[in-house]
Amino acid sequence: MRAFLLLVALLIGVSAPARADDVAAAQRIIRAQVEAFGHDDAATAYSHAAPAIREVFPQDTFMAMVRGSYAPVYRHKSFEFGEARVADGKIAQRVRIVDAEGVPWEALYTLEQQADGSLKISGCTLLKAGQAV
Repeated sequence: MRAFLLLVALLIGVSAPARADDVAAAQRIIRAQVEAFGHDDAATAYSHAAPAIREVFPQDTFMAMVRGSYAPVYRHKSFEFGEARVADGKIAQRVRIVDAEGVPWEALYTLEQQADGSLKISGCTLLKAGQAV
């Protein structure tokens, strides 16, 4: 949890607001991955992960990790974008999620611009909303 706060402070508190086109692109990518999870489309979901994630997790392991450790992202009742920030070619996008059981969560997605100009999801940190840190 301490790491979550540090990441939030670094990416949200210190960085500048993201440009509207950067935010729209990041949100399209996040939404596409979440929709792929909803359809159990592992190949599409995995394609939105940054190379660093893909180097660590083969596709099957990635999906197992998402199902087990990121259940609110994998299956949810609602998924709403919040504030976004940009710093050094990285975008931090906050997301409010209500999981399948109705429990609220806060997620911080990070996306990084790739050499080809595309954005890929480099991380997602989850914290139960209202949880003491």
